[in-house]
Amino acid sequence: MTDLIDIHGVCAPGFEAVREAFAANFTEAPEGLNEQAARFSVLVEGEAVVDLWAGHADTARTTPFTDTTLTSVFSTGKAVMAILMASAVEAGQIDYDQPVASLWPEFGAAGKAEVTVAQLMSHQSGLPGFSEAVDATIWFDVSAVLSRLAAQAPMWAPGSASGYHPITVGYLANEAYRRATGRTMGQALRQDFPELDLWIGLPQSEHARVAQMRKPTAAPSLGAIDPIKQAAFLDRGSAPGGRGSAAWREMEIPSANLHGTALGLAKMLGVVANGGALEGRSVLSAGTLDQLTRERIHGPDKVLPYTISWAAGLMRNDGLKVFGPNEAFGHYGWGGSMAMADPSRKLSAAYVMTRQSPHLIGDPRPKRLLDALYAAF
Repeated sequence: MTDLIDIHGVCAPGFEAVREAFAANFTEAPEGLNEQAARFSVLVEGEAVVDLWAGHADTARTTPFTDTTLTSVFSTGKAVMAILMASAVEAGQIDYDQPVASLWPEFGAAGKAEVTVAQLMSHQSGLPGFSEAVDATIWFDVSAVLSRLAAQAPMWAPGSASGYHPITVGYLANEAYRRATGRTMGQALRQDFPELDLWIGLPQSEHARVAQMRKPTAAPSLGAIDPIKQAAFLDRGSAPGGRGSAAWREMEIPSANLHGTALGLAKMLGVVANGGALEGRSVLSAGTLDQLTRERIHGPDKVLPYTISWAAGLMRNDGLKVFGPNEAFGHYGWGGSMAMADPSRKLSAAYVMTRQSPHLIGDPRPKRLLDALYAAF
């Protein structure tokens, strides 16, 4: 089967079944989601045991997808956002238990004065979208977004439940982070992790490396629609639009528009998998890592049709079982991308692709790869 597609990269002995599964996703993918291009990277104790890529970076199939091709990973970037916030906690600049309003007084309006940083990161603040439909170009005006969200009343009692914030959480977390540290998350990512090919706010000089995405043919399944889900995903202006892809790539939206490689994502999630360390340097202490990964809320999510255990910005595998069989942490992105960490095996992995599925969590292609991966142990 591996002869049917030109696969590049490395696959250590014992992981041949992962390569077979990767190849099968191009020719016999679940749900007919045959890949156009994809990459799957797996690190154990920080060393690559699998790093495979194949396909074309453009829909015309003229440009090979390479190890330097960038893809938009949408909400998978929330895992990076969570680690960046944890690094500010590690530095003593932010406390998970402090009210967001202590950093950003305006945020405390309309019943949000007690919302903590941890509640914000775990989708409990009640601001999954705008309470009224807006023009989609508002997302390109950061100050307008922040002013509107800060003044808005929560859509449920903060701290009582989670309700996935697809985009707004990135603006809110980035503003809290900026006020606490003096830097945006995009700036911190490039300054503190320059060795990783990950970008929140992609400069124009890097745009030529970005792969073209093939959008899904169906909308995500959200279950019964109510005003909360409407605001998060379905209202006019619930997602950025109207300004073109270049402007969108250059924006800093930590929750939604990270561009990067699977290897870069796997390395960043290695911080969670390897006791807070990245390539020999300590990023998070054991105490901060525990604060990042411990459960903040567990129950039926008000936006996504799942019962979810949320850490401080990471999804916990408990109940979902979308990150393999063990206790693990990570995030999925719209269309299929995924990054995860399994501390029990000191394993981190990431999957990126260019053909998007309707799935928000648990795309069957990375699940197939993870099944093959864990079968190798």
